[in-house]
Amino acid sequence: MSHLRSRFHRAAALAVALAAAAPACSKTPEPPPSTQPERNAPPPGVAPLSGGHPAAPTAAQGGTEVSWDVPSGWETAPNPSPMRKATYKIKKAEGDPEDAELSVSQAGGSVEQNVQRWVGQFEQKPGEEKRTTTRKVGDISVTVVEVGGTFKSGMPGMGPTEPKTNWALLGAIAETPGGVTWFFKLTGPAKTVTAARADFDKLVDSLRIK
Repeated sequence: MSHLRSRFHRAAALAVALAAAAPACSKTPEPPPSTQPERNAPPPGVAPLSGGHPAAPTAAQGGTEVSWDVPSGWETAPNPSPMRKATYKIKKAEGDPEDAELSVSQAGGSVEQNVQRWVGQFEQKPGEEKRTTTRKVGDISVTVVEVGGTFKSGMPGMGPTEPKTNWALLGAIAETPGGVTWFFKLTGPAKTVTAARADFDKLVDSLRIK
């Protein structure tokens, strides 16, 4: 009798063990992680938009640097300040007291703010009004400013520190597609600035993105 009970206990233990192992044996193994790129995933360096479509590259956009042609007869001069990108001297017209100067620089602020800043450097008499025009030169938006009178404002190393009568300013504010604004500011005796107008226009028309 004892022998039968022992065999019964062994059979019951074996049944329990088989029942516990059955789910583990029947479970389908998890597939290994796929090494293939996800379908519709954007290429490296491109951010996804909603719906799985790729957006523009995340790298910074260019189009901030410009170049131009220097008119013959204009003399390159040393920059008096690190703020200057270039400086040119224009020979004075007959009867004028000194040469004119064109400075190239970059600055912040809106176009209108900078137009007002330039105009504010002059004391004007009736008839000496500012004039602004706009045009496109390739992908560059250009605002041309003309103003005359007594030039009364200047920063040390950047222009006159005492008033200069019968003076004129001819400037171009160039906005690049990359969001950087360039300033081409021609100042000097009125007759010299007027005589340099054709060369100034050629320089502006030659502006281009590097």
